[in-house]
Amino acid sequence: MFKKTLLALAASAFAFAAVAADNDEKTVRAAVEALGPGIQVDSVAPAPMPGFYQVVASGRLVYVSSDGRYMLNGNLVDLKAKTDLSAQSWAATRKAELAKVPASRRLIFSPPNPKHTVTIFTDVDCGYCRELHKHIEEFNKQGIAVEYLFWPREGLQTTSGGATPSYTKAVSVWCASDRKNAFNQAMTGASVKPATCENPVKDEFELGERLGVNGTPTILTENGDVVGGYVTPAQLLKAVNAPAGSAAKGG
Repeated sequence: MFKKTLLALAASAFAFAAVAADNDEKTVRAAVEALGPGIQVDSVAPAPMPGFYQVVASGRLVYVSSDGRYMLNGNLVDLKAKTDLSAQSWAATRKAELAKVPASRRLIFSPPNPKHTVTIFTDVDCGYCRELHKHIEEFNKQGIAVEYLFWPREGLQTTSGGATPSYTKAVSVWCASDRKNAFNQAMTGASVKPATCENPVKDEFELGERLGVNGTPTILTENGDVVGGYVTPAQLLKAVNAPAGSAAKGG
């Protein structure tokens, strides 16, 4: 009888804690969404520090108290472990989200048996993106596969509601009969023959927004770490060979 009572009490306590946590998450979500129109909350989870939740919203990672009153905007560092917990969380989020993008929705330049793979959010009108692409053969010779996702720097729509030039060019490259050749040509500054078709450009731009991309090129390693913008082949090789988390930057 006593054992059954203990089990019943434990079950009740667990159920109460689950309801309380659910209510806290709703409170936190509502508090963040109330900060401004158009704020999209992608995830709410308990933070490593007591009394706070970790929130990813509109490309930012913040910490909000369980009562929805206080918000911390900055990287959370474990001083004892000397670890940037925010950077680790961002890396895990990026890795998980990128894994959902199939190879068929990427523009891939790869050696036969790559040792490493990087994902690059790029824009065909971006000068540094063009400089980076000049090294594509050397990246491949180093055993690094490069998988491009489109991130038009001008966004998707102009203020008048039409498609931006950078979005239109990205779509035209994707819809070209020879996609990789069209991309290579566009990255030299050559004009792109207009074309339309079903394409991933809008989805990839919005994915970049959720992952905190705010410029091009943005290079991410297999671990979800952000390497940075333009890098030389030597710098990229060093970055992909670094331990997980060492290259990560907070959102």
